Amino acid sequence: MANLVEKIAESFKDFGVTRNYGTPVTVSGVEIVPVSLVWLGYGGGNDQEENGGGGGGGASIPIGAYVYGADGVRFRPNIIALMAMSIPLACIAGRALPRIIKALKK
Repeated sequence: MANLVEKIAESFKDFGVTRNYGTPVTVSGVEIVPVSLVWLGYGGGNDQEENGGGGGGGASIPIGAYVYGADGVRFRPNIIALMAMSIPLACIAGRALPRIIKALKK
């Protein structure tokens, strides 16, 4: 079983910073470096009778790109991903704000 977990971990070793920043691409004379959020998880287990299993998964969300132009390096966010990532924050703030106001009134 230890070998299975090691194999799974080995297959995910290239994730991290190398996956957060993509390979630079030149478009119309402008160099672009894509940026993303990457996360992953994996695990494994077995019982006393040597039956076991394992698995893993991950996700990558493109959040923008660094653009090298005449005015220097600038980060250009992916507006759609930014809006999608802000939905949970807006929901939490929307539920918490009335409770905070109610607590402050007391």
